[in-house]
Amino acid sequence: MMSDHAARELYLDDIAVGDEFVSAEHQLDAAQIIAFASQFDPQPFHLDDEAAQASFFQGLAASGWHTTAITMRLLVQSLPFASGLIGAGANVTWPQPTRPGDILHVRSRIINITPSRSKPDRAIVEARSLTYAQDGQIRQDLTARLLAFKRANS
Repeated sequence: MMSDHAARELYLDDIAVGDEFVSAEHQLDAAQIIAFASQFDPQPFHLDDEAAQASFFQGLAASGWHTTAITMRLLVQSLPFASGLIGAGANVTWPQPTRPGDILHVRSRIINITPSRSKPDRAIVEARSLTYAQDGQIRQDLTARLLAFKRANS
C-alpha cells in the first residue's frame, strides 16, 4: 500500500490490480462549504445553516461536487500517475453528506486494467476510491476510469 507522498510517478508498468493507495487528510469547515457552494452549487442547504436545518440534510452539508473536488485534490497527491489523472469516465455516489468538521481521506484500489487494443503504450485503469470521514463512514464512492501510459522505453 502506498501512502500520500509516493516517491515516484507511476507508469502503467508500476500498477497492478489490487494495488492500494491512501491519501493525506483534508479538514473541512463551514467557510469552505459556503464558499464552494456560493460559486458552484448555490442551494440553501449548502449556504445557510439555519435553512439547512429545515432541509432534507437537517444541517449544513457540503455539495457532493465539493466532496468530489476535495477527493480529486487528494487523488492527485496519492495516485501520482506519470501523465496525470486523465479521466475516461466515472461513477460517483454520496452515501452520506459531508459536514463541517469532517476530516476526509481517500483509500483507492486498482480494480481493473484494460490494455488498449489499438495503442499498446496505454491502458484504461479502473480505480475505486472511497472518501472517508474521521468517523470511518464513507462520504463518497467513486469508481473512475483513468488513462495510464507505459514508460517510453518499455
